[in-house]
Amino acid sequence: MLHVLRYVFLFLQKTLQTMKLALIGYGKMGKEVEALALSQGHEVPLIFDANNIASLNADCLRKVDAIIEFTSPQSAPANIALCFETGVPVICGSTGWHDKLPEISELCRAKNACLFYASNFSIGMNIFMEINRQLATIISDFPAYSAHIDETHHIHKLDKPSGTAISIANDIIARHNRYVKWKLNSGDDISDLPVFSFREGEITGDHHVVWQSDIDDISIRHSAKNRKGFALGAIMAAQYCIGKKGIFGMHDLLTKR
Repeated sequence: MLHVLRYVFLFLQKTLQTMKLALIGYGKMGKEVEALALSQGHEVPLIFDANNIASLNADCLRKVDAIIEFTSPQSAPANIALCFETGVPVICGSTGWHDKLPEISELCRAKNACLFYASNFSIGMNIFMEINRQLATIISDFPAYSAHIDETHHIHKLDKPSGTAISIANDIIARHNRYVKWKLNSGDDISDLPVFSFREGEITGDHHVVWQSDIDDISIRHSAKNRKGFALGAIMAAQYCIGKKGIFGMHDLLTKR
């Protein structure tokens, strides 16, 4: 993980080429991206939300260097498909649409486009996810431990569980010999990985993985204090994608220069 931290620090220290960014989605996350981008010297000449989404088209998007999309599970696939027509990289932070990822990926390749997607753009969360993968691999040899995941977000978040929680669960399932599938708010079978989802107040995001045995508990937790970490990751992803074609994620960003 030291290489991840080293990459982040080098990224933050070096002078970056300024970008022109388009934002599709101007909720709390879009506003956070805009504020951070402007503070870093980037331009945000195009912003689309519910009030002007009818004017969104490929021609106007071709005028920017990268497109950052934070909308809804219902809107994201169509927005991404439109971005593929522009030749401009699209960075998607919307969650809840990944069941359509196979067809979106096929379209991306067919259009020779660039898609960067992640369930969570936080650098800290992606370090957490690396620890989660290693822990699941180790604990797979110790059947006395069973796992569950708790995730809590603000009351405005539509999808349950969070896309991040699903990624965490799938990483455990891929590396542990007991779990076959995750199950929301329950675990009826020993092969089910329970994911408990809560919506409370204005909580930015809290993810907690717990491994329990009769002797002790092992747990790891990530709590986001605000949205700045997500905004930073999205802008880093936009910078990373300039000039690239293909499909990328946070692992690519954090392990390659």
